[in-house]
Amino acid sequence: MKEKDFEKYLDFHRSNGGTGKIFNFKFIEYSAGFLKLEAEFPLETLNPNGSVQGGQMTSMLDDVTSLLLIYESQGAIYPSSINLHSHHHRPLFSGKVIATAEVVTKGKNIATLKGELYNSDDKLATTLMHTVVLIKSDFDFYKI
Repeated sequence: MKEKDFEKYLDFHRSNGGTGKIFNFKFIEYSAGFLKLEAEFPLETLNPNGSVQGGQMTSMLDDVTSLLLIYESQGAIYPSSINLHSHHHRPLFSGKVIATAEVVTKGKNIATLKGELYNSDDKLATTLMHTVVLIKSDFDFYKI
């Protein structure tokens, strides 16, 4: 995979997705069934005490795990969440994080993915287990 190819998906997500506008994703690494991005939590995602709201962490991992499936299918499938189960191991604060996504299982109709967020000290902060139904999409990778 070329970074340039994946950037097309990130640009589309930034232009058309609500959360795509706030997390400022940057490509780091891809291999089959695995994606690693840099991301940011802006001030709008914080609790009054300055920590990132847990739902925002889950939202970011929802995006990253979904982007992995969308990219691998070249837009032919769109994942629709069935279950999002998050574990918050430590707080995160405004600024950059590393987000990873990994395919755990993928069948004809359902996939399970694991997403993880790491803080600036490379410590695991959040784990998401994400189960999705795979919906056929008319999205054309070559038109973006």
